[in-house]
Amino acid sequence: MVFYHIPVLLRESIESLAIKPEGVYVDATFGGGGHSLAILEQLGPRGRLLSFDQDPESQHNLPDDKRINWIHSNFRFIHNVCRYHGVNRADGILADLGVSWHQFDTAVRGFSFRFEALLDMRMNPASDKTAALVVNEYSREDLTALFYRYAGVNNASALSGAIVKARTIKPVNTTGDLRRALEGLIPRNAEHKFLAKVYQALRIEVNDEMRALEGLLNQSLTLLNVGGRLVFITYHSLEDRMVKHFFREKAAAGLLRQVNKKPILPQENEISENTRARSAKLRAAEKIREQDYE
Repeated sequence: MVFYHIPVLLRESIESLAIKPEGVYVDATFGGGGHSLAILEQLGPRGRLLSFDQDPESQHNLPDDKRINWIHSNFRFIHNVCRYHGVNRADGILADLGVSWHQFDTAVRGFSFRFEALLDMRMNPASDKTAALVVNEYSREDLTALFYRYAGVNNASALSGAIVKARTIKPVNTTGDLRRALEGLIPRNAEHKFLAKVYQALRIEVNDEMRALEGLLNQSLTLLNVGGRLVFITYHSLEDRMVKHFFREKAAAGLLRQVNKKPILPQENEISENTRARSAKLRAAEKIREQDYE
């Protein structure tokens, strides 16, 4: 097993799951396999773990353990896929959202502005939509809405205008092309932060991340046993807001109990060892009753 990703908030997420040795658990974001391995360590011989990932490269991190099923699928299909594998109910679901360091550090995947590469950003390489397609084929209005909604920048219209102008001369196909298209709009004193927001917006659009998360949240409540736990680790405000509102709404309806009223944040020592943990927030909730259906 080759780890390419340090699991964030590992101890806190495993404690929040309150794992039953004979239970059935779902790791919705297998990635480097760190969280899955920690779950397996808590499971007994009759326990079971289903681990999802849409990136086929993550399968290289699969441990040799009969209790785990690695599933090449987007977690937005979690309910039907679990049923296909004979699991109608789970005792806990963990989702560590975002992009792994392996994906960021693999230049050809196009997730990072640190490398000269094609604008790809697909978590599932079999998908048709790439970041290059978005910047070259979306209308100016759609690009403006995208940057406003997912990047939160105050010059979204100027960004989209610069991209549309650049692509009339030649396609914006690489990270370098995009940087040159936005030259003059990138603040010199906050270049890294600004580009990170732009790339985040494109990545979210390419992978339809917000709708996928919405699907996971809604299906997870149906999949979960009463007494089971939901544990979500988020990395930006859009994700965290969606998880927070979902937990609050279902708690108000008497379906969930929030395990932690405020998000659990990483300690300074974890941040120093793994800078990706800096923006992480963990929220957990326990299902306390079934939803009523008319």
